[in-house]
Amino acid sequence: MNQPDVTDENTPAPGASAASSPQPGTPSSPQPGTPSSPQPGTPSSPQPGTEATEGPDHRARIARFRPPADLPHRLRRAGIVIPFVVLFAVLSIASGPFFTRVNLLAILDQQAATLIIAAAGTLVLVAGGIDLSVGAIYALAGVTAAHLALTMPPAVAILAGLAVGLLVGLVNGVITTFFRINSLIATLAMSFVVGGLASLVTGGNLIILYSRPSFGNLARTVFLGVTTATWLMVFTVVLLAVVLTRTTAGRYMFAAGGNAEAARLAGVRVQLIRVATFVISGGAAAVGGLIDTSRVLSSQASNGGTTLTFTVLAGIVVGGTSILGGEGGIWRTVVGVLFIALIGNGFDLLGLNPLYEQITLGAILLIAVGTDAWSRLRTT
Repeated sequence: MNQPDVTDENTPAPGASAASSPQPGTPSSPQPGTPSSPQPGTPSSPQPGTEATEGPDHRARIARFRPPADLPHRLRRAGIVIPFVVLFAVLSIASGPFFTRVNLLAILDQQAATLIIAAAGTLVLVAGGIDLSVGAIYALAGVTAAHLALTMPPAVAILAGLAVGLLVGLVNGVITTFFRINSLIATLAMSFVVGGLASLVTGGNLIILYSRPSFGNLARTVFLGVTTATWLMVFTVVLLAVVLTRTTAGRYMFAAGGNAEAARLAGVRVQLIRVATFVISGGAAAVGGLIDTSRVLSSQASNGGTTLTFTVLAGIVVGGTSILGGEGGIWRTVVGVLFIALIGNGFDLLGLNPLYEQITLGAILLIAVGTDAWSRLRTT
């Protein structure tokens, strides 16, 4: 008599794979309602005591420790800080009078006009232009205000000088944008025109305002131990920095200088933005001329000129603002201008031959422009 087959619960059924049945001591297959084991091609769940090696969270953690792709670009932008700190430390050690409150405040006071003009010039370069007429505007505003101050109240003379600078800046902007003349050529030509007008105002003579000492209140008044020229510089530089970095107009300046055609297609009024930067630059050059005229109570048509224009442009470019537009920062311009000022101050304090100062500044400008061009070639 045949006995019925009895199958043990741990014995695999005929035709079933041995691997499919659970072995003693191993977890049983999942019951309905419990998570199933991962299928091939899907990420496995992390085992206890281990961390996941894939997924968005892991990639985010890795990205936090990975150096940014534009690290060399960031280092180049902040590169002026390193030589500035080194030069400051060297002069502090080599010259006793350098690191004193009197000398440092004197540097800020003397560079007030240059810093104001350079800060505004940064906006022009960022927006894709260049203004070579700032030296001539500086002189014309100074002699205009000085000439009027001989017979009019100082406030009226100062406002007239400021208006002259704004008007010349507006002319520069219209010529370079609406007439599509290269800004370098247009502003260079305007510098000759404006310089000639300054000579006509003075008749080739020096205008002296010693009989009008109240005109000196603009730059020579001391508040909290600091001259009003320095306070005016700080206010103007901070205001322009906020405009460039915290406003829509500032973003439009970067867009106009970075890619004018793309900015135009995006709805940015590129021409209007560039005109505005030239107007600001002209006004800043006029303020610089007024400050220096107020400080020395005299003015002449030969003030400023190419030397001031070169110093301003050198400070902007040495600070890291691209001469091709679309990139820059006012704080870097401030460091660049002060770096050049420290070189001049160091030559004076250490008794070095001043003839080598111009050679040094020219070499620094060439290196700065070359570095900018090399960086752009590396990123393209």
